[in-house]
Amino acid sequence: MSEPTLATSHARRPLGKGGLSVPPIAWGMWRFKGLDVPAARERADAALEAGLDLFDTADIYGPDNGEAFGAAEQLLGRVLSDAPALRDRVVIATKGGIEMGTPYNSSSAYLIKACEASLKRLNVETIDLYQIHRPDLLAHPAEVAGALDRLRQAGKIREAGVSNHSPTQSAALMAHMPFPLASTQPELSPLAIDALSDGVLDQALERGLVVLAWSPLGGGRLLTETSGRIVGVVSALAPVAERSGVSTSAAALAWVMAHPTRPIPIVGSQSLSRIREARDALKVTFSRAEWYSVLVASRGEKLP
Repeated sequence: MSEPTLATSHARRPLGKGGLSVPPIAWGMWRFKGLDVPAARERADAALEAGLDLFDTADIYGPDNGEAFGAAEQLLGRVLSDAPALRDRVVIATKGGIEMGTPYNSSSAYLIKACEASLKRLNVETIDLYQIHRPDLLAHPAEVAGALDRLRQAGKIREAGVSNHSPTQSAALMAHMPFPLASTQPELSPLAIDALSDGVLDQALERGLVVLAWSPLGGGRLLTETSGRIVGVVSALAPVAERSGVSTSAAALAWVMAHPTRPIPIVGSQSLSRIREARDALKVTFSRAEWYSVLVASRGEKLP
């Protein structure tokens, strides 16, 4: 009898308790830049056509591209202004809590101000998922929870999540939250595997958190670099990709998605072809042996 395979799920899943649902793959906007609104609209349309209707951005996206703080949000806002009907087709996730030069600020006053600024840039009345981008070690979790509750009570956000938080940091925040956290966003890829063993994914299973996986292709290194470790990972992915008739990058996304938390990889490409190609991940299945072979190649040593 053949070994059962680990298939990626095509199903949408609930985000929080308020009726939102999200697709199995998201589109990330870290590199969403420029002033060409029609071209930006074309990228957004390509993502929607591929079923990537969860758009993940952040107020800090901009300076890394040589643009102003908030530039990526502002560009998405211009697209939504140009095509208002898109708003009802998109789940908008953004992040706050990084302050230029500080670097982290999750005080109540700052989070509320940051969220209101994001709403203005995005040209929306409500943010579907508002995430604390990185933990502020000087902010009491009760203060953070209070700010999120105020924003939710005012109708400015629908759900709240965390990004780059350890399980204990998330637990401390959840202990003070008057409503459940909806999501957690760790780095997770065949090259970044800490979330598999540091408790982040275990906590997501325990608490029912949606997992949003940032940089699921290792920041593009899986496609461009040729170090020994990366060659090993690509070699382990290659037979799965070939059998499934997809690219290695699609197989890498599927590897992330095979975990029982059903992580949602955030595809950050701004290339129309790569955005469309992301859906190929749904064609891929892994055997347990194949999945673990990728993990072993990433670790660079055998499992215990």
